[in-house]
Amino acid sequence: MEQPAISDYGYLSDCRSGALVSRAGSIDWWCPHRFDSPSVFARLLDPNGGHWRLAPVAVGHTGHRVQRSYQPNTLVLRTVHHTAEGSVAVTDALAAEEGARAHEIGMRSPAVLLRVVEGLSGRVTMSLDYRPRPEYGLLTPYLRELPDGAVASVAGSMALVLRCTGLPLRVEHDRVRQTFTVDEGQVLGFDLAYAPAYGAEPARLDPVRALTDTVLAWEAFRESHQYQGRYPEVVRHSATVLTGLTYARSGAVAAAATTSLPERIGGDRNYDYRFCWLRDFAMTMRALWVAACPTESSRLFEWAARSIGRVGSDPVPVLFGLQGERDVSEHVCPHLAGYAGTGPVRIGNDAWRQRQLDVPGEVISAVWRLHDYLGDQLPVDLRDMVFGLTEQVAATWRLPDRGIWEQRDRERHYLSSKALCWVAMDRAVRLAPQLGERADVRRWAGIRDEIRATVLRDGFDERRGAFTGALGSPELDAAALYLPVVGFLPATDPRMRATIEAIERELGGADGLVHRWEGDPAGFVLCSFWLVECLVLAGERERAARLFERVSGHANDVGLFSEQIDPVTGAHLGNTPQALSHIGQVNAAWRLTDPILD
Repeated sequence: MEQPAISDYGYLSDCRSGALVSRAGSIDWWCPHRFDSPSVFARLLDPNGGHWRLAPVAVGHTGHRVQRSYQPNTLVLRTVHHTAEGSVAVTDALAAEEGARAHEIGMRSPAVLLRVVEGLSGRVTMSLDYRPRPEYGLLTPYLRELPDGAVASVAGSMALVLRCTGLPLRVEHDRVRQTFTVDEGQVLGFDLAYAPAYGAEPARLDPVRALTDTVLAWEAFRESHQYQGRYPEVVRHSATVLTGLTYARSGAVAAAATTSLPERIGGDRNYDYRFCWLRDFAMTMRALWVAACPTESSRLFEWAARSIGRVGSDPVPVLFGLQGERDVSEHVCPHLAGYAGTGPVRIGNDAWRQRQLDVPGEVISAVWRLHDYLGDQLPVDLRDMVFGLTEQVAATWRLPDRGIWEQRDRERHYLSSKALCWVAMDRAVRLAPQLGERADVRRWAGIRDEIRATVLRDGFDERRGAFTGALGSPELDAAALYLPVVGFLPATDPRMRATIEAIERELGGADGLVHRWEGDPAGFVLCSFWLVECLVLAGERERAARLFERVSGHANDVGLFSEQIDPVTGAHLGNTPQALSHIGQVNAAWRLTDPILD
């Protein structure tokens, strides 16, 4: 089978786990226990990684045509196949708990994949190919037929049961593979239920009824969010995707649903993004606030405060597991070839060990964003956290670090890291009335001003005529676009204006995509939306709107973004769907609505 493009995949979520389904009807990725747990389907990363295909036999043949879309305001995906025999719809979802509505999704998810087939016209011959491979493809399960026509799969720590209403399923060695026909008006429902091997049995649902209930649950989510800005459909959809990347039991938002999708085919920057980054925290908070999602933003804040805990002299971890785990050590799966043969496939992410000096600034700025809602004095644990983070920045801001792009070669004095150290001290000074008597305003303000002077003196390269990626370096870096976004320097400042123009000229392109640095193989979606924000702040709102629409046009046919996009081919690259890309889109849409975002 030819490897589908990353943009060929739609995304399903139950706010516990995520699954990817291709235009050809194959579910090639699903980690059913939670986003960062072992997969049962991983053909996304290796032809033998496991999959579940359900589609017309005619897929890929002459005359076959596909239309797909999400049910409005949901992550329930409907794919219509038009063939020479007729037309059939397959609707896919990860089931919500029966009766769940809005924020209840994912709290007690049944971990069931739903697939409902509906004959629209003619008689269409369908193909089913079910081949689970648990533990990232390491295990071949025992499959056995059950008296009710279902198939049980048991291997290692998990059990799976595949059922269909009205179609007995037959095992063929290590898979279920059969054909059947669907007539106009006929409906067949499939459900694949997961459970730990040594616990309760997998849930049993009526797939048609469960699908209806899941649609209602998602619709209730969106009904509670009243976004009033520009591009409302785009913002609501991106907010839905962010909700679908949220692990509901803790409130953490995964950076993406996948691991090891490459930034460049044939490269080695393939990382596991199924965790929650503190860097993304403030950006996510801003996006959820913009999209009028107060419950999600407050739950995310609670997760961050609990995960960080008491702040000491050691650097705050860059990222955490979805329930606040600190050690997410990385290892390689040598048995998986990688997407399009691009290895290595990594599980875990060793960036958690890095020093990244921007992280406290992101967290403190998020506290500042919510300060109006937190009362005249912050709760004791929150005061301790802000105080500890501020003192940590005061003691460490002169050190080099790994930077916002988490470089794995050596530490440098990254411009964006220093600017976020300034943000930390600036927001701490503003929060001083709510921090109590320990707030050392005069000293903090002095350090804030010293950081600013250092960045302005050493971060601007006179020969290049721009702020660069690291102090004393001549190399451009699109992270400099973050300076106006966080309020470090106005976009109208001549030095910042020159930097925006240099980045647009040398790191941008006619397609609207902005590369992170010279030699970066593809456009980075978040940076492209940062440029939109910078243009708004520089007073070029009309040009910003045109750029916003051009960048938004790079989403796939169901409105999803990966991390990067090839400017030549338009191919999506990197993990998908990528939270930062959708966060960037939401924040840029609101910036076009109201330039005063903070």
